Amino acid sequence: MPLYMTQVGYTSEAVAALTRNPEDRSEAFGRLAETMGGRLVSFYNSFGEYDVLVIYEAPDESTAAAIVLAAVSPGHLSKAKTTVLLSTEEGMEAMRKAGEATYRAPSQ
Repeated sequence: MPLYMTQVGYTSEAVAALTRNPEDRSEAFGRLAETMGGRLVSFYNSFGEYDVLVIYEAPDESTAAAIVLAAVSPGHLSKAKTTVLLSTEEGMEAMRKAGEATYRAPSQ
């Protein structure tokens, strides 16, 4: 199943709520992913531009997008950024395909 990484930022209200009452949000995200046919692989709290980094499997891109939309919909997240992750083999295949292609830069 394809892998996805989503980074999210909490709203200031969500940070305040979690500070008052800490909660393991990986459980909620894991349940959400499972109900939509996916699986939580890893969940990290982070400090910086984003507050959480989640790696999960989903059957396809539309399901991955639906998982993110469902997670964002309650309004407690201020931003979300999703990246498709490729295995080493998939990345090498992409490099091979790109090496066989030609593309003209502007004004060439």
